[in-house]
Amino acid sequence: MAEQTTHTLPLREEVPAKDKWHIEDIFSNDDAFTSALEACRTHIDALAAFKDHLGDSAKTLCTYLTEKEKVLVELDSLYCYAGHRSDEDTSNPHYQDLRGQVDFTGNHFYETTAFEDPELLSLPEDFIPEALKNYSELIPFTHYLENTLRMKSHTLSKEEEALMSLTMDLDSTPQSIFYMFNNADIRFESITDRQGNEIGISHGRFVPLLESSDRDLRRKVFQSYYRSFDQYKNTVAAIFAANLKKELFYTKARHFASSMEAHLSQNNIPTAVYDQLIEAVHDALPEMYRYVRLRRKMLGVEELHMYDVYTPLVSGEHASIPFDEAMEIVSRGLAPLGESYIQLLNEGMHGGWIDRYENKGKRTGAYSGGDYAHHPFVLMNYQGTLDNVFTLAHEMGHSLHSWYANHTHHYVDASYSIFVAEIASTCNEALLMHDLLEKCRDPHEKLWLLNHYLDMFKGTLFRQTMFAEFEKITHEKTAAGETLNAQSLCQIYGDLNTLYFGPDMVNDPEISLEWARIPHFYMPFYVYQYATGFSAAIALSHRILTDGAPAVRDYIDFLKAGGSDYPINVLKKAGVDMTTKAPVASALSVFSSVLDETEAVITSLGL
Repeated sequence: MAEQTTHTLPLREEVPAKDKWHIEDIFSNDDAFTSALEACRTHIDALAAFKDHLGDSAKTLCTYLTEKEKVLVELDSLYCYAGHRSDEDTSNPHYQDLRGQVDFTGNHFYETTAFEDPELLSLPEDFIPEALKNYSELIPFTHYLENTLRMKSHTLSKEEEALMSLTMDLDSTPQSIFYMFNNADIRFESITDRQGNEIGISHGRFVPLLESSDRDLRRKVFQSYYRSFDQYKNTVAAIFAANLKKELFYTKARHFASSMEAHLSQNNIPTAVYDQLIEAVHDALPEMYRYVRLRRKMLGVEELHMYDVYTPLVSGEHASIPFDEAMEIVSRGLAPLGESYIQLLNEGMHGGWIDRYENKGKRTGAYSGGDYAHHPFVLMNYQGTLDNVFTLAHEMGHSLHSWYANHTHHYVDASYSIFVAEIASTCNEALLMHDLLEKCRDPHEKLWLLNHYLDMFKGTLFRQTMFAEFEKITHEKTAAGETLNAQSLCQIYGDLNTLYFGPDMVNDPEISLEWARIPHFYMPFYVYQYATGFSAAIALSHRILTDGAPAVRDYIDFLKAGGSDYPINVLKKAGVDMTTKAPVASALSVFSSVLDETEAVITSLGL
């Protein structure tokens, strides 16, 4: 299939097979999926028989955990098939229905097994340690069981846990309401460009339009977009506040000191990691202000506005990169990771893991997903840009992380935590960036690459930390009994935006509403992991490039580790200690050096 250069999109059935992922590797057809779904429901029902019997013997406990793991593997495949089929064409009601059926089945599984944690934690203190010591078949569940015991003080009685399991749908209600508002109901006024053309605005088009070289267009898009949120700011504030109160309920019910602690404890992350991230970024804000001044200079404007943040510092067209060439670029760029990694990478890129191009109704963006029992899958909407090449490297980083973990551990230990989820993907981007910069001889092209690298830091390390600080403030205010409304939320966010962008950025009133459009705020204390993961990835990529083979071995061991240990420990073994400020500070020093190099190239070009 040729790189798509027009707005005419093919129907899903018109896309050549070579450009599609091989979802049939999971289930050959919908009938096979339906049979597997029915079998899974039967297996879930069978788990109920273990209630009140987990302490009968080590063998009974092992049998239950083994059977439960089989169910989770089945559910994993069902979620993957239905979800990916639905994403192929989001307008297809049949696959929406299949997705809903899997969601229902998943909820039934969690309701059925709600007895597990309180029952395990009510056993005599020596039961699980003795079972692990004397019954070798339980060894694969060691970390899982020890982690369950770690949460004893936050696990309720059987009756209370059963009651809590009934709140699952309520738990997701604020997020679901925001999702419907943000994706189905909100509308944006079209704007008119200098030529009199009417341009529609959507979530998907917002940032690409802000990348335009036409500053008047950017301003109009920015104002129109946030004007819509301004009309509904009180409603969105009520949704947001409801989510904060919901989180406070679970925090108190499970006896945590704060909502932050409640979420970070799931992966045994000290809250100091969160606070140190914010402190380290605050220490480096003068460098962010230097970046803002550089952006103002390069754009040649007296005042830099928030609608100037996304437009590239360097203008110019780049030749479209065919997908086959993109795979070659990625493969070359990741060569420092070793022959075996590159062999697997190429097998994935050429072997039906990737759904390459956009088609009518296909989900936007890109992601890596998959199930435990099969190879990973990557959704892309490839358009031939260099950004898309970085996206390919990024998503294949996720995929190979999953592949290594799944092929090393039982299901229970394979799934890596969100805390480390963005590290492999970002490490790939950093290695690719290093390779392209090393090979680049055109100063204009080098300036484009450096701009891209700076924007990675700006968008991930600085911006996500600002989001994280906003979350910290709003959750703390809710816990203190303060009422948050549209006015107070805008004030908090506007003040943070001023702090992070500094005196050379005009703090446009519209940006104070940005909190209202961020869906990740409905997954509390999630976004900080983008910043910590980015920092860890920069540290790991630097070590790979500097130390070679020993660092690569440690890195591959990191990928293989999956969820077999707490993420802080997994990273320490790879040479990165996230309990200190060092990795974040180190990444921020790279930001400074990239700024230095950018300024040097600009000077050499006489710009």
